[in-house]
Amino acid sequence: MFRYIFCAICLILILFDASYAMSRQQLKNSGKMMKKSCIPKNDVTEDEVGQIEQGKFIEDRRVMCYIACIYTMTQVVKNNKLSYDAIVKQVDMMFPPEMRTAVKTAAENCKDIAKKYKDICEASYWTAKCMYDFDSKNFVFP
Repeated sequence: MFRYIFCAICLILILFDASYAMSRQQLKNSGKMMKKSCIPKNDVTEDEVGQIEQGKFIEDRRVMCYIACIYTMTQVVKNNKLSYDAIVKQVDMMFPPEMRTAVKTAAENCKDIAKKYKDICEASYWTAKCMYDFDSKNFVFP
């Protein structure tokens, strides 16, 4: 299953280079595959994770690890740590031009949050929450 999702993500990355980013809706649609994979892996429900993009962050280990799973699948986790450089690279490659500066500014603002946590689940959760709190308008999460 993971192999198919990984191949789909690679295909998306190949099809959309830096000269053609996805729209916000295309970003959300591509996240559906990741969501379908990460929900069962972390034993969470749609009710628990379905409104993260709207700021509903349930402080539960399974939800935290779901967020880490999404970040891992988007290739922003390197050596079991969130990578600011990888986030910037993905934003430049995948996000629509009108969102890039805002999302990178949120990432810059929140990049040190992960350093407070040794656990990738907690680091991912608090970083995502920080980015939402900093700029909810441009926060996209499956």
